[in-house]
Amino acid sequence: MSSAPATTLSSDRWSLESWFSGFGNPDYTDFKAVLVTDVEALKTQAASLAGDTFEFVRVINSLESLSERLGHLSAYLGCLSADDANDEAVKADEAWISTLEAESTKLMASLRAALAALSDAAFSLLLADPSLKNAEHAVQRMRYEGQHQMKSEMEALAADLNVNGLHAWGRLYDTLTGKMEFEMTFPDGHKEIVPMSRRRALMSEPDRKLREAAFNDGQKPWNDNAVTLAAGLNGIAGTRLSLYGRRGLPHFLDTPLFDGAMSRKSLDAMMEAIQTHIELPRRALRKAAKLQGTSALHYFDLEAPQIAAPDEKELTWDEACNTVDHAFSAAYPQLGEYFREMLAKRWIEAQPRAGKRPGAFCTGSQLKREERVYMTFHRTVHDMVTLAHEVGHAWHSCVLRPARTFAANYPMTLAETASNFGEMILLNGLMNNPGITEATKAYLLDQEMLRAHAYLINIPMRYEFEKAFYTERASGEVSVSRLSALMTEAQRKLYGDTLLDDGTDPMFWAYKMHFFITGVSFYNFPYVFGYLLSQALFARFKAEGPSFLPRYEAFLSMTGSATCEEVVKQSLGEDITQPEFWATALKAIEPTLTAYEALK
Repeated sequence: MSSAPATTLSSDRWSLESWFSGFGNPDYTDFKAVLVTDVEALKTQAASLAGDTFEFVRVINSLESLSERLGHLSAYLGCLSADDANDEAVKADEAWISTLEAESTKLMASLRAALAALSDAAFSLLLADPSLKNAEHAVQRMRYEGQHQMKSEMEALAADLNVNGLHAWGRLYDTLTGKMEFEMTFPDGHKEIVPMSRRRALMSEPDRKLREAAFNDGQKPWNDNAVTLAAGLNGIAGTRLSLYGRRGLPHFLDTPLFDGAMSRKSLDAMMEAIQTHIELPRRALRKAAKLQGTSALHYFDLEAPQIAAPDEKELTWDEACNTVDHAFSAAYPQLGEYFREMLAKRWIEAQPRAGKRPGAFCTGSQLKREERVYMTFHRTVHDMVTLAHEVGHAWHSCVLRPARTFAANYPMTLAETASNFGEMILLNGLMNNPGITEATKAYLLDQEMLRAHAYLINIPMRYEFEKAFYTERASGEVSVSRLSALMTEAQRKLYGDTLLDDGTDPMFWAYKMHFFITGVSFYNFPYVFGYLLSQALFARFKAEGPSFLPRYEAFLSMTGSATCEEVVKQSLGEDITQPEFWATALKAIEPTLTAYEALK
């Protein structure tokens, strides 16, 4: 697939030995013991903070070191857990570290309260301390949170109760859905008990009758458990709304917007642009329906490719790596060099084998200044694109290595920008490769339009549903029938006539796991933000060429020390509070869309 010369590549199996010599080894157990001691000591110090600037500075710097080490251990355990989902000892330590993180949350509550109690003059004096240089953004965010939290003892109680309350709803969802299965009648007439984890894959199959059977038969467990699932969703939202009220937060979007480091004005501008130009992504769905031979799509058609991948089983790990290397190196030499470093140092886990957790992610350690990518390579073009996506994330962290930990923690909104940028470099390289076949080009166009639909219609639809649900939940519990009605309304609003009359999925609220994530609320709009901002960045890159890359790296380096508005203004000179910016970013998909519509 690539004209790049063959290279000798490293293993598709990662190494974590530079982090710890091994799970349970003395360096690991000693690290844990010191962490426990340091958390307790710093909790005591934070609880007694008053007006002494020196003490504030000491606690803040100690917290930064503690956060760095907690993050390192958490990332290590996350890697081990994904690597072997059946390792009970690792799971036990994951449970242990969640308890330690709860203690850290109490520590943070004390520090935030103390920062909030400082006068403006005292806080300005604190920020001027040389040892807090480049940590100002993080410390200002702590003070803001302190101004919008309950008393420290109440926050400590909330942290304890959340373990067995809010987060228990999430664990119940995971346990209940993890055991779900259904009897499915396949198109050939045979029946089979299918685990629910397989349903989504079946609904991505090219065979429409297979998708339809998986959708219809797979609805039964969701309907059977709808009352329990609705109780869980109401419990999660109700707990959040109660805490928001106690913390003096007037709107349920205040917290997710703060977490995303963006303003409501920017979010509204982005969603306004999508609504105004919704016919662009809808055109892709109409073309998909035409390729499928139907007047419109059903919900079970939305994730299915309309163009089959040619010879995708022939793609080896070495071929995929060579192709990614070639695309990166041609467009962005530093990124290509970094990718080769990752391979040489065995920082990528891609080996297909039993016991691995599904999915893909990028993680890293600020303590070691190293990144890791986790995925499973099944010899498909899709997997190769996933590799480029995750390496884009890793490069973001690499650019931030020189930054102090407090300036290297970037929000989800900006995290998704770098990954999409890496993906687009690969896809652009593939599309411009003179050796690419028409069949492969058609497949890639189809895949790109599937992504555009997901980011510009499906995820905004989830946002509209969740916003409507939280609005009604503020007045009381929302019934199963009302949840389904809200979901149908959101789907009709975003999809319009691209869905068949009977093509909605009212139960999507129950089986979309993102609605039940308890650690983050509104797990949707940051993905839209990242996708559209990456479109804007890549359009600028294509227009300006290599001279744009230093500005791109300046953008990445600022992501942990400024708001989204500030980062984009300073690095691109653009105002993301205006719908016009987002409209321009959205229209960047038009050339690809036009090429897709021209397919026969």
